[in-house]
Amino acid sequence: MAPTSFFHNVQEKPAAQLLAREAEAHALADRLPELVLEAMRISNTVTHGSHGRRRAGPGETFWQFRQYQTGDSAQQVDWRRSASSDHLFIREREWEAAHTIWLWPDISASMAYHSHLSPIRKADRSLVIMFAVAEMLVRSGERVAVMGLTNPSASRKATTRIAELLAANLRQHGLTQSAPPQQRVGRFSSVLWVSDFLDPIETIARRIEELAGNGCTGHLVQVLDPAEETLPFHGRTEFIGIEDASRWLTDRAEGLRETYRRRLLAQREALQDVCRKCGWSFLLHHTDRPAGESLLQLIMRLRGEPIVAPRDAARGALGAKEASA
Repeated sequence: MAPTSFFHNVQEKPAAQLLAREAEAHALADRLPELVLEAMRISNTVTHGSHGRRRAGPGETFWQFRQYQTGDSAQQVDWRRSASSDHLFIREREWEAAHTIWLWPDISASMAYHSHLSPIRKADRSLVIMFAVAEMLVRSGERVAVMGLTNPSASRKATTRIAELLAANLRQHGLTQSAPPQQRVGRFSSVLWVSDFLDPIETIARRIEELAGNGCTGHLVQVLDPAEETLPFHGRTEFIGIEDASRWLTDRAEGLRETYRRRLLAQREALQDVCRKCGWSFLLHHTDRPAGESLLQLIMRLRGEPIVAPRDAARGALGAKEASA
C-alpha cells in the first residue's frame, strides 16, 4: 500500500511553506462568498426550528401579563387589566438589551485538513458555523464581532462585512493563530470559539480562563474530521505535519489506534473540565455531518435556553466508525 498522509500540504522548506500558506489564503478568500451563502441557507433552515429569546426585562414592547407577586412595585401594576379580575396583574415588557457575541473561527494552517472520509475542510466548516451564527444573532438584534478584526455591530449586513474583512486580512498574523487574540472582552458578553482544539491543553485552558476572568460566558465548538476521531489508517503510513515540515513513518498504523484514541479522549475530557469550571459550554461537530445539526444546539446555548445534550457528546465518535483499508 502506498503511504497515506494524515495531513495535507507538505512543506519541505520554510519558503515553500510560506508560499503554500499564501496560496491557501487566496483559495480560502475565493471560497468565502460560497461559504457565506451556505451559512445563510443553513441559518434560514434552523431559524424555523428555533424560538426567539423572549424574556421579561427593560424594553418598550409588551410581552405578557402575570399575577402580582410579593416584592413587585405598585408602579408595575396594570390597573385596567386588574380591574376585570379578582387579582392584580403586572404588565411585563420584552427584554430588548442587545448582547455582544465575540466570534473566533480558527483558520490556522492545520484547519485546512480533510481526509478521504469527508470532503469538507475544517476551516470551511468553522467559517460556515460562524457566519450562520452571526446571521441568526443579528436577526434577533444582537451585536456580533470577530475578535481583533471588527467592532460589534447589529447591522443586518454584519455577516457580509465580516466576510469582506476576513478576505482582506487572511494573511494577517493574528488570523493565522488557533487561539483568539489578546483582547479585553467586556463583562456580560459571550465568546464563540470554533476550532479543532488540538493544541496543548495548557495553552487552551489559559486563554479560556483569561476570557472567563473578564466575566464573559463562552461556547466552544470542536470541529474535527472523522479521520481525526478514528485514525482509520492501515499498514505503512507516513504522517506529515501541516504547520511544520515534520514527518513520522510507521509500519503498522493500526497499532497506534487505541493509544491515539485514548489521548484524543483525554484531551477532550480535559477541555470539557476547563469549560465546566469556567461555566462555558462545549459542543462537538464532525465535518461529515451537516452544519445545521450543531447550529441549532449552539444557538440555543447562546440564547441561554436549556437543551438536552446527546448521550455520546462527551466521548464524541470514538470507535463509532471504522474505515476499510
